Amino acid sequence: MKHILPFSIYESQTPSGLNKRPRAFLNSYTKGIWSVNPTTGLVDIQGDFNLIDTRAESFLGVCFGHITGDFECSLNQLQSLKGAPREVGGDFKCSGNQLKSLEGAPRKVVGNFECLLNQLQSLEGAPREVGGNFKCSGNQLQSLEGAPKEINGRFECNKFSMEKGEWNIRRWLEVLETGSGKAKELILTLPYLQPDWWNSELQRDPGKTVHLLAKWWKDMPEDMKSQIKIPPGYQDEFGLFSGFGQLGLF
Repeated sequence: MKHILPFSIYESQTPSGLNKRPRAFLNSYTKGIWSVNPTTGLVDIQGDFNLIDTRAESFLGVCFGHITGDFECSLNQLQSLKGAPREVGGDFKCSGNQLKSLEGAPRKVVGNFECLLNQLQSLEGAPREVGGNFKCSGNQLQSLEGAPKEINGRFECNKFSMEKGEWNIRRWLEVLETGSGKAKELILTLPYLQPDWWNSELQRDPGKTVHLLAKWWKDMPEDMKSQIKIPPGYQDEFGLFSGFGQLGLF
């Protein structure tokens, strides 16, 4: 016996592989040109995607790839960033939703990243690199686990802030020395301040990490220094550069 598919199924299919509802969704909120990348199967946009204050609960099954402009989905009812773009050439803003996690967020944002006023307890899933500001105030943060390695603009959370160019070990250590009790507690959750992270990086890429570690060595607490193990063969090089650092020459 043959199975006959309803005409409505055929009617909903399009050359892009998306049915009518996702296509209408993209047409309504894209400011530019969207297309399905034949290699990745993801929706790329030349321009912006603006889904602000629409009560949206999801991206209707659309999975975004590369956005050349801004991607904004603030003031909605999103509980997940599933389907969010992998890379954004402008700003990415998802503030004022019901997010408990940043899983699914872009891996790279060239502009600003804002996740204000959600229900986040950590930054796991956040981009690895943010070219502008990173703003995460108005959440329930208990940990900075998952925070980007690189933020080239301002960092803001409820317990402390850092100006442009301050997202680095020297400034984190200053917070440990001079910040409030809550700020110290939060900054200590950064993986880049843990001896285990340094030891892992020293094993993975000893040459690069020895130079980086030497740059901040004089500012580190003694108990942290005692737990960091310089690999055999790099002690002399590390001693040379850390010595320059103490003299203010590195």
